[in-house]
Amino acid sequence: MNTKKEQDLLNILQSGKDIDKAFRELVTLYQQRLYWHIRNMLKNHDDTDDVLQNVFIKVYKNIKKFNGDSKLYSWLYRIATNESITFLNQKAKKYAISNEELNQQLIQNLEADVYYEGDQIQLKLQKAIATLPQKQQQVFNMKYFQELKYREMSEILETSEGALKASYHLASKKIEEFLKND
Repeated sequence: MNTKKEQDLLNILQSGKDIDKAFRELVTLYQQRLYWHIRNMLKNHDDTDDVLQNVFIKVYKNIKKFNGDSKLYSWLYRIATNESITFLNQKAKKYAISNEELNQQLIQNLEADVYYEGDQIQLKLQKAIATLPQKQQQVFNMKYFQELKYREMSEILETSEGALKASYHLASKKIEEFLKND
């Protein structure tokens, strides 16, 4: 979305006039991108829908507090990322398992997910990604699947571009190694 349109939408949302219409437009514009961002982290369609709904509720309640320090979509992605991490942490705690064990379970369940359309190669890639530390998973997913620029990722994850480049490079090497040995 171009910056002017994003700013116009934000002005309407923060003015309180026509907020419902503007919010529906915001959801329409970002729902699919946020869905896939969350889905890459959670691996499960139903969980993704729940978290996405929570993200938009949080955005609706807090849109007037958005101060414009970053782009609107960066703020949305940051909320989606934080909500996803919180969800994963709560799920791991609920089942009294580590986040790594939860990640392995999510990958195993991916094959049975009726909404998963990937083939065996994509499943192997998902298994490889699941072996990465959480931060490297996020960086890899955002760069590889969502094709975000390091500058955009830096705003979303509040990390330097250099650190993100290093994380992506390390993640790529680990994935490559996993795929060679699998």
